[in-house]
Amino acid sequence: MKLSIITINRNNAEGLRKTIESVVSQTYTDFEYIIIDGASTDDSVNIIKEYADRITYWVSEPDTGIYNAMNKGILKAKGEYLLFLNSGDWLYDNDVLNDVFSISPTEDIVYGNACLVFSDGIKEYTAFVERPTLNYFIDDALCHQSVFHKKEIFANSLYRDDLRFVSDWEMLLRKIIIENCSVKCIKRTICYFQMDGLTGNFENHKSIEIERIKILKEFIPERVLSDYVYFRDLNLKYTSSSYVYLNCLKNNSLLWKLSRRFLKFLYIANKYCYKR
Repeated sequence: MKLSIITINRNNAEGLRKTIESVVSQTYTDFEYIIIDGASTDDSVNIIKEYADRITYWVSEPDTGIYNAMNKGILKAKGEYLLFLNSGDWLYDNDVLNDVFSISPTEDIVYGNACLVFSDGIKEYTAFVERPTLNYFIDDALCHQSVFHKKEIFANSLYRDDLRFVSDWEMLLRKIIIENCSVKCIKRTICYFQMDGLTGNFENHKSIEIERIKILKEFIPERVLSDYVYFRDLNLKYTSSSYVYLNCLKNNSLLWKLSRRFLKFLYIANKYCYKR
């Protein structure tokens, strides 16, 4: 079997139905569907039973959190690749799985773009980098609903359930950067991701940052990490007026060369004056 789709849920009946319908409507059929419900007290179990003939395995029982539930799904999965599509998130269209597996991927981690859906209904398309680096992970993350993981990468380690918010980020950081797993970026939007969930909620961003720093300190020597943070702070952000101005200068080759030399001078001067 090529793919196992794992959906975790707790008391999100309306979102669960949307997720299930996006899965069972796929034109691609070489997959199993697993739902891990955390002993929901709303109508979730009834909805699962409604689609029971399209679900390979499901259970409704207490768990200790989202990553504990995801680990339960991993242990039941039989597919070569795993896709975690949490309740409330849904696949982009009916052909997305067919498009992904029509190219016969072989890499350990295969991922595409995601569409972020905010509580006010605004949608924002996120295109991920083709070659994620440590610098990328320090500031950013791949949306795990748009990532296809080979099951074998979980053979020696599951998601850390001592982390509340960033265990999926930690797993991808560890596998891609530390263990050098192979990756493939597909220029295709995979899913819609609801931003009102645990990790998408802006109220949790401080707690998410604290967990990320904890993980980075575990993986990266402190002096190396401090350099990365220093270089990050020097970067011109894409949304800044300075970047927009410099981007316009690219149309004038002479001004662009002069600007780059000036920036290099500022960088050297700033580095010289920088006090750790």
